[in-house]
Amino acid sequence: MAAKNGGRWNHNIHYHPRILRAIPAGAQHALDVGCGEGMLTRDLRRTIPHVTGIDLHAPSITQAREHQNNVAQSLEHPSDIDYVLSDFLTHPFEPASFDFIASVATLHHMDAATGLARMRDLLRPGGVLAIIGLARSTMPNDLPRDLAGIALGITHRATKGHWEHPSPIVWPPPLTYPQMRSLATKTLPGSRYRRHLLLRYTITWRKPRN
Repeated sequence: MAAKNGGRWNHNIHYHPRILRAIPAGAQHALDVGCGEGMLTRDLRRTIPHVTGIDLHAPSITQAREHQNNVAQSLEHPSDIDYVLSDFLTHPFEPASFDFIASVATLHHMDAATGLARMRDLLRPGGVLAIIGLARSTMPNDLPRDLAGIALGITHRATKGHWEHPSPIVWPPPLTYPQMRSLATKTLPGSRYRRHLLLRYTITWRKPRN
């Protein structure tokens, strides 16, 4: 499934299709962790009937709600995405209450081990977790890869432009790529970790049914 991003592009949006392709068949309830102004949340809603977006950044949640209200008025039906201004780590979600959880460029804003464990616990058995994340490069080993990624990013910006999200930025990420891979392996046994050229990694994991 292609993301409906309104012509916007940045390093995170580039990998949104990987999130959307990970949605399990029949998913009814989804959570977008660190939803920002709701671009991915809205894409999830095109497939999943009940979607919640959560973020700590009040201006982003305000934008998300305003967009949803405008759409609801134009289509003459009530908003059907639940945008929550709260801390994902402490918000009182019911355990095992989501079929699909997505997280884009959010995990490095929190303690990653705590965040992964929280996502794991909120998934229903058989549910899928899909993460796009940032990690810290180690020099000089990562220099060739990073330079290639920067060159590719410049090419994409020249042809697609660049959209700057309104959410806060944390830089540098606290964990390195190998540390994130090790943490994913430990916390989410059987997960698939992949490092990508545009300075991102992805983690996908299906929660066992037993």
